[in-house]
Amino acid sequence: MEIREIIDVTNLQQWIILAFFSVAFLIQLRYYLLIYLKLPLHKPAQTPSSDTGISVIICAKNEEKNLERFLPKILEQDHPNFEVVVVNDSSTDDTEELLIRLSGLYKQLRYTSIPANDKLMRGKKLALTIGLKSAIFDHVVLTDADCYPASNQWLNRMASNLRGEKRIVLGYGGYDRHKGVLNHIIRYETVFTAIQYLSFAIKGRPYMGVGRNLAYHKSLFFENKGFARHYHLLSGDDDLFVNENATGKNAAVEVSHESHTLSVPETTFRGWIKQKRRHISAGSHYRRSSRIRLAVEWISRILLYSTLICLCISSPWGWPVAALFGVLVVTRLAVFKLGMRCLDEKHLLLPSLLLDPVMPLIMSVIWLTSLFETKYQPWS
Repeated sequence: MEIREIIDVTNLQQWIILAFFSVAFLIQLRYYLLIYLKLPLHKPAQTPSSDTGISVIICAKNEEKNLERFLPKILEQDHPNFEVVVVNDSSTDDTEELLIRLSGLYKQLRYTSIPANDKLMRGKKLALTIGLKSAIFDHVVLTDADCYPASNQWLNRMASNLRGEKRIVLGYGGYDRHKGVLNHIIRYETVFTAIQYLSFAIKGRPYMGVGRNLAYHKSLFFENKGFARHYHLLSGDDDLFVNENATGKNAAVEVSHESHTLSVPETTFRGWIKQKRRHISAGSHYRRSSRIRLAVEWISRILLYSTLICLCISSPWGWPVAALFGVLVVTRLAVFKLGMRCLDEKHLLLPSLLLDPVMPLIMSVIWLTSLFETKYQPWS
């Protein structure tokens, strides 16, 4: 091959890489300006508190310590008419003894226990279904045993949205802030995911929610046969249920700081990876439109950074490309900062500069390894 032909081929490759970079750049810019900006710009209607009865459902398996710390914060909510139903799923610690003691102190606490049965394939979905069946009220709010509300107005804020056509309420569930790399990763991934799913819901395309802070009508659950379509999956009691049943008309978003919940984060990478494997496995069962929107964002981000590196190293357009990327970085930081403020999160802006390119790679590896996770495991 002649030198001129080699140069022509090299130029063609550079133009192709530039084209891929440009497409990825425009896709990412569109996500931030047309979708993720929806959350900080969201102006919810001012709905007064309601005295309509509410049932809080909590599933617990060996959660004695967390229930002792956090259950009183839920039982002491400033709402005139609510109950808390705890489903004790075959705990081997002193969960039941704790519930007996607390039910003597709080009249609104009820609990039910599921006996151990090694022959029955079970998970959180069974416990949650039992809790919903035993709930007195049609309005239910879900959270986890290791969660606690950010204020005593949590129930009021979440339940105030269950009116008119709105039958599902998506809330925000964050994690406690601690020192360490893992805590930054967990909190960044949680905030980014929340900005994503809450913004899509505001846009009229809800696709998921989190069981740490979710409300809906009990009747909606049973009208749509609960978890029947995905009961065999370990995960999906929150996001798959929302993906199947939420629409632009029946789903509301509640993001006031008083409505948030906080959870105890994982303290080991092994525990966090195991948790993410369960969550990612549910994503393959989302509606096709939801999978496409998430995949496009994921792939475009990987493509953006990989083509950026190539162009900056071996093309004559290094500086213009870097300047264009700088515009995207400034936009992303501004939108992410506004989203953090909306979710009452702090100290994640600078780490996001590193985590934005790294997280797609981490999640890709977790997704690939999750493909080999076929054995059914307990939910706790």
